[in-house]
Amino acid sequence: MPYFNNIPNIEYSQKPITYPFSEFDYVVAKNFFKKYQLNPDVFSYAVFFNKYSILENERIYDVANKAYGDPGLDWVVILTNNLVSPLFDWPMTGTELRKYVENNYFDPYAEIAYYETVERSKSDGGYIIQPNLKVDETFYNTPYKYFDNNSILTIDGSEISRAVTVYEDEGRKNEARREIYILKPQYLQAFITNFKENSKYAKSNSFINNRLKRTDR
Repeated sequence: MPYFNNIPNIEYSQKPITYPFSEFDYVVAKNFFKKYQLNPDVFSYAVFFNKYSILENERIYDVANKAYGDPGLDWVVILTNNLVSPLFDWPMTGTELRKYVENNYFDPYAEIAYYETVERSKSDGGYIIQPNLKVDETFYNTPYKYFDNNSILTIDGSEISRAVTVYEDEGRKNEARREIYILKPQYLQAFITNFKENSKYAKSNSFINNRLKRTDR
C-alpha cells in the first residue's frame, strides 16, 4: 500500500492574481503536517517487534522487502521507528560517512570531540574509574588520585582516559542507528488499518469529509 495514498488532503485558499481579488481559488494538496507517531511505550511489548541490525549498504526498502516481501512498505519501517528524517536517521555507508565528516569538519581525523575514560584495574580487580565516561581535556591532563589496597595512589589522567576524534564519534553515532525495530508480519495488517483510521479527519468547521478539509489560510 503506497504511503502517499493514505495521507489525507487539504484544500487551501489561493488568491487569484487577476480580478476579482476578493474571491478564493482552492488548491488541493497532501497534508503532510498531519503526523502519525507511534507511542514509544509500544516497544516495551517485545511480542510485536523484532530487533534488527541494518546491514552495510542496506536501504529502507531493502529492509521492508526482507521483512514483508514488499519494498513499498518502507513507510511502515519509517513510522514504527519514528524516523523523522530517513535521510539522516538511517545509517550511512562507510563512504557516505567519510564524505559527511570531511565536508562538515575541518579535520575530523585529528579534531577531538571529547575524552572518555578507559578500563584500568586496581589490585582487587575493580576499576580505577568507571570506563566509557565522557570527560574533558582538563581531566585528561590532570593527575588522578584513587584509593587502592589501603593506599592513595596517583596516576596521570592520560593513563585512564583517551581522546575520541570527531570521525570516531560520528562513526559511533552512525553505528547506533543500525539498531531498529521491525514490526512482526502477523501484526502488519492491524498496523496499516490503524494508520488509515488515524489519518482520517475528525469533524470540525473545516471538515469536508474524513479525507479532506479546507483552510482559508
